[in-house]
Amino acid sequence: MLRLENQYLSIGIKPMGAELCSVRHTNGIEYMWQAEAAWPKHSPVLFPIVGTLVNNTYYYQQQAYHLPRHGFAREMRFMPTLLSETEALFTLCSNANTLAVYPFHFRLHLHYHLHHDTLACTYMVENTSDTEMYFSIGGHPAFAVPLLSTEQYSDYQLRFSETEPLLRWKLNNGLLRNDTEPVTGQVGNSLPLQPSLFYEDAIVLKDLQSDIVSLLNTDASHGIDFRIKEFPHLGIWGAKDAPFVCIEPWCGHADPVNHAQDITQKPGIEKLEANGFWQRGWTARFF
Repeated sequence: MLRLENQYLSIGIKPMGAELCSVRHTNGIEYMWQAEAAWPKHSPVLFPIVGTLVNNTYYYQQQAYHLPRHGFAREMRFMPTLLSETEALFTLCSNANTLAVYPFHFRLHLHYHLHHDTLACTYMVENTSDTEMYFSIGGHPAFAVPLLSTEQYSDYQLRFSETEPLLRWKLNNGLLRNDTEPVTGQVGNSLPLQPSLFYEDAIVLKDLQSDIVSLLNTDASHGIDFRIKEFPHLGIWGAKDAPFVCIEPWCGHADPVNHAQDITQKPGIEKLEANGFWQRGWTARFF
């Protein structure tokens, strides 16, 4: 594990999947879920798809390709290409194994940077093909809830920076249905956390107006301000009755249940021109 550190935060990153696995504040709090039995991950990178494909299959130029839920990047080793006390860059390049399931040449970079009490994570995609490249990408960080042993899960809430209706796109075996329903329990711009929110899989939200989603305890004395402005979609998820919540900024989402499986027509897909460069990022302030 590689470590970055400043006067506020110490973070740990595994080269496998370039996965963020620890954020510890000088206040003594460990903010990340520690990959216990309920879910053996911390913060996987979702690439080159987000969510599930119809029959785990997509078509490109009439050729069928198969990818598991959330793609392959989270199971591959990234190369650390820059490392300092407060900054790290990890790179994954296409190879024979990726080309067998994803016919595009690429370089995927994850850049982590500490500044005061804030962690910035930037995703950069280079299309090294001579054709257009189609992809989705997203984060999946899992934050411990509660953050202190004296608190309960129900002491926490998600607070959105704008008051807006939280309309949840329902899932059917991991695929997006064509209907939405209000998220149960919303109060103004807040969503009190309760395990039952995730009994029917993730909460999938599209086109939020909020730039920031905050994870807060009852009196907002500690928590996380998670800036998602550059991502059009958001997933919120937790394993059944497990003490964590995932706040997932996405460019892309699962296939609709009736999708024809052509990746060039996939809703939410990103298209990058030949030899093009793409960049988006999120930040999280820990307090």
